[in-house]
Amino acid sequence: MVLSGTLGIFVVESGASPLNVVFFRVLFGALALGAYALARGYFRDHGLTPRKLGLAALGGLFIVFNWVLLFQSYENTSISVATVVYHTQPFYVVLLGALLFRERLTAAKAGWIALAFGGLILVSGVTPSDFTGGDGTYVLGVGQALLAALLYGLSTLVTKRITGVRPHLIALVQVVVGIPLLLPFADFGAMSGTGADWGWLVGLGVVHTGLMYVLMYAAYAQLPTAKIAVLAFTYPAVAMVADWAVYGHHIGLVQALGVPLIVAASLKVTLARQPASAPAPRTAARAPEAASRTATPAEC
Repeated sequence: MVLSGTLGIFVVESGASPLNVVFFRVLFGALALGAYALARGYFRDHGLTPRKLGLAALGGLFIVFNWVLLFQSYENTSISVATVVYHTQPFYVVLLGALLFRERLTAAKAGWIALAFGGLILVSGVTPSDFTGGDGTYVLGVGQALLAALLYGLSTLVTKRITGVRPHLIALVQVVVGIPLLLPFADFGAMSGTGADWGWLVGLGVVHTGLMYVLMYAAYAQLPTAKIAVLAFTYPAVAMVADWAVYGHHIGLVQALGVPLIVAASLKVTLARQPASAPAPRTAARAPEAASRTATPAEC
């Protein structure tokens, strides 16, 4: 989660466009995850079928464009605002589950979701004047973060339906899908002569995709859901501190009032979906049939 919080710094410091950033993230991320899976022997008895492969690829489609929108939101708002707005993902999972799969939506969950979106309004800092004056860039950035969270939720719901496959392989399929998907949009001419900036892009793939997912899935195998849900909020906290320390950006007092509303509501909704006493599946040490988790941090 600390690594996730530094993601925005790597994106901004790379100096590349969001489409280029995501393309090289999935490229270097695929190499890192592929090497890890090969070294651990995960390609043997992988459990992938055409249906599961198709679901993983669909989840990858959502994940890749979720990253593009989030990185564009960094440019139009700030890392702090974009990250907190983006952290409304758990509520989209609940709402989409109720809408698409008729999962039960209780009055309590609906109330917590309403509270969270009240906090979202405060955090976003959007005022009526933002719609009537200016170029609308800030409002666009908030919308991009919200749409990114929606795509993240869609990826979660799709990936939840993949069973019997190690999460590392699901993540690998998702980033591999992004390579041909973004190749037509990658501007290689803009990347010539970026020098040290390539280090930030390699870091996004190797550290923030390969290493981070390996650590995350190892943690999921050892921690109960309640602890994972609480630790997940290290991500926006670190992002806000990093944005302030490196770029001098910070959210205002009124915006800050919305943060605890989103945090409290997210914890309530997440823990209501799975009892806190139930330990997470020990995916790291079990056979592939017991190793299915989402390829993103959504299920924490």
